Amino acid sequence: MAALGGNNENPEPDVPRRDPVGDPFLRTRFAVPIRPATFIRRERLVEHLDRALETPLTMINGGAGAGKTLLAADWAEHLEQPVAWLTCDPADQAPGVFWAYLLQALRAGGVQVRAVDEVGSPADPSRVDHTLLARLAAGLSGRDRPAVVILDEYDLVTTPEIADQLEFVLRHAGQGLRLVLVTRTEPLLPLHRYRALGTITEIRDAELAFTPEEAATLLDLHGLRLSGDGVRALVGRTQGWAAGLRLCALAAQESSDPETYLKEFEAGQSAVADFLLAEVLKRQSAETQELLLRVSVLDRFCPELANAVTGQRHAEPRLAELHRANAFVHHLGHSWYRLHPLFAEILRAHLRVRFPGLESELHRRAAAWLRRSGPLPETLAHGAAAGDWDFTARVLVDDLAIGQLFLGLRSDDLGELFSRMAPDADGPEANLVRAARALSEGDVERGLAHLRQVEREPARDLPDTAAARLNCALLETLAARLTGTPGRAERAALKARLAQRDLPSEALERHPELPALLQTHLGAARLWAGRFEEARAALSAVVAGHGGASTALPREESLCHLALIDYLEGRPSRAERKAGAAISDAERFSVPQPSGSGIGQLVLAAVAVDRDELDEAQALLDQATAAGHGVPDPVAAAARIIVTGRLLLARGDPQAALEVAGSDVTAAVASPWAEEHAALVASAAHLAEGRPDAALKVLDDAARHGTACAVEAARAHLAAGHPDEALRVLDDVHAAEPDGPAITVRALLVRARAADLAGDEATARRLVTQALRHARRERLRRPFLEAGSWIRPLLAADPAQELAADWLTQRPGPPPAGGPAPAPVVEPLSARERDVLQRLAQMMSTEEIAADLFVSVNTVKTHLKTAYRKLGVNRRSDAVRRARELHLM
Repeated sequence: MAALGGNNENPEPDVPRRDPVGDPFLRTRFAVPIRPATFIRRERLVEHLDRALETPLTMINGGAGAGKTLLAADWAEHLEQPVAWLTCDPADQAPGVFWAYLLQALRAGGVQVRAVDEVGSPADPSRVDHTLLARLAAGLSGRDRPAVVILDEYDLVTTPEIADQLEFVLRHAGQGLRLVLVTRTEPLLPLHRYRALGTITEIRDAELAFTPEEAATLLDLHGLRLSGDGVRALVGRTQGWAAGLRLCALAAQESSDPETYLKEFEAGQSAVADFLLAEVLKRQSAETQELLLRVSVLDRFCPELANAVTGQRHAEPRLAELHRANAFVHHLGHSWYRLHPLFAEILRAHLRVRFPGLESELHRRAAAWLRRSGPLPETLAHGAAAGDWDFTARVLVDDLAIGQLFLGLRSDDLGELFSRMAPDADGPEANLVRAARALSEGDVERGLAHLRQVEREPARDLPDTAAARLNCALLETLAARLTGTPGRAERAALKARLAQRDLPSEALERHPELPALLQTHLGAARLWAGRFEEARAALSAVVAGHGGASTALPREESLCHLALIDYLEGRPSRAERKAGAAISDAERFSVPQPSGSGIGQLVLAAVAVDRDELDEAQALLDQATAAGHGVPDPVAAAARIIVTGRLLLARGDPQAALEVAGSDVTAAVASPWAEEHAALVASAAHLAEGRPDAALKVLDDAARHGTACAVEAARAHLAAGHPDEALRVLDDVHAAEPDGPAITVRALLVRARAADLAGDEATARRLVTQALRHARRERLRRPFLEAGSWIRPLLAADPAQELAADWLTQRPGPPPAGGPAPAPVVEPLSARERDVLQRLAQMMSTEEIAADLFVSVNTVKTHLKTAYRKLGVNRRSDAVRRARELHLM
């Protein structure tokens, strides 16, 4: 194959002239669009777009008519280098076709790529060989000057496989490629990664909007002179929308008083409406006028939908002709169309005047057709617009989409839509939706009331479909979780499993979030009951399941609950990794949390307390409190009490900790671990105030016999002067599972203190050394700080001194020979900051550190910034050097 970069006039003999389907390449798709005479070059956008030469990825993202394509075309024409331009097409969904066109765009644009003989061209429309992509990336990476590739209308390319392939080439082309995407929607690329690294240039709708000054220039090109107030008023009305401004300018040219005309402009009741109705609508045949008026209620439509709404049979040729005649009908591809938004608004106003009451019926027809053949959001929107709430609720329930009210993906849209549901919609599905909305907002009482209303429906009215039963079981499981009723959650989960058997597999495959939510709620209920292994099984199934955006929130919640179990079992590092992974996964999908419980932050705060990083613990606790505001989740409430109590103890306020430990958690059934850990906080508070008898009574009242309680009881016996009784309590514990290091360390220190009191210094030293070895891996400082002054001499002696030096009793090493000692750090580095520095010393990138620590890139940057300040440096290499000088690594 000849080298890429040949022009169209003298193509090499073996340059492909047809795409993989066998059709000739459409040269118009490689042509940079011509700007109209009224186009204005906006320097602020051009200057911003010039940054595309500095970043691998550029995205011009705006709505239809925002001026995206003309901006890119003008910029491309002024570049002093070849540009590959490709206007995307709906046919590009096949990877082989897309890449064949992109390679041809490189040739047409005269963009030279090395080793192109090895790149080849896709032969199969449905696929592209990975070797081709690798060779293309390698060829681009070898360029001395980056190749500029502009993909216009990239929103038409919706195949995830193509997005993955494009990201692969972009990533491995390195500095050899500058990719510019002109799109109406965000592409399926890992934009968060480029944003975190600062390697993306973005121009969006808000920036594309015309300023008053730019609008004045545009109007001037149309021969219109407006006052400053008039221009600003027009920009306010159109929100700076480029096409809207041009339409207004064109209409105003017909007026003898453009200023007054544009001030009076109002869609549906204005001169612009009269102009469009007269110049567009009334020039059509009666049948076409009827078609346009009726499809104006639709955001988009295909001929079949248009026929269903209008009652006609010949929408297809009429729509095609309207599109060809530029009659404000845009072709979206795959036989789908939409009206120009301004034209549609005017047509709807005209429809209401000519045919009062018809609009609701048109929405009802659209909803009925879309129910069979269209996407769910449009079906629901038209059902709601028709005022048929029983139908709309039934569609949501039958489609198994009720779980989307809890996901943050479309929950706001669905919540807003069903907030308008009429009170007289009292069918069982409508009450299920009301229950779901109430529970999603944390109103458990109202949600339960609606569920009970469903149960009270007459037998003939009860929904008897598996979908309805499954949705009902989901809501019952959530209600059981939020009310702390594990038994009810198990019964609801059983109903869900029975309902799932009666559903076709493809139904659940469309909505993986529903079983994920069920298992999450069940796992949380089991956790509340203290059945950790059963809870772990349910929660782990969610984490190991579907990994898409639709299950991001259930996965995050499940990981956070798993992290809490690890923490309660005394395994802080394992808990930290899970909580960090949960938060990172949620950030990766950029999915908002409508009602997060904040358990992940609570776990991280608890770990920070154990490591004596109290400021970080307080910040995390504040985040958790903000995230869980208004959510009646007993697990989160109990965890918040425990963490707050431990933090208050660490800050030296045992009385406040005692008050917090006595706080009530609203739940139908008491939780064994919640009671136990509240008792541990209360007992520690009593010990801190010198009341060992009160501490023992709290533990006795809790009636728990786990190792953690035994260790706390042993501490109380030691404080009361009964070391033998302390050892007996520890010896009597028979744990079913090995204790976690946080519990083991505390147990070892109790035994060490007993040995110290008995005068057995060797045993005490050995036990302290063992405790240090366990604690070192977890960076557990609190147990040693809580131990008291007796431990200091033991920590000062070898081998304990060496084990504690770099994390527990942080101390700089000797000064270098012949030089002054390094200045001490401003304040001690946190454990996480040292983790980051350790990886920095291994030459890991910010992204690699984030992945290794299961945190976001921004979190790593924050830790680095803080570490630099504490070490008094400004660069990575200096930070590593200084940390080594101070023996911090």
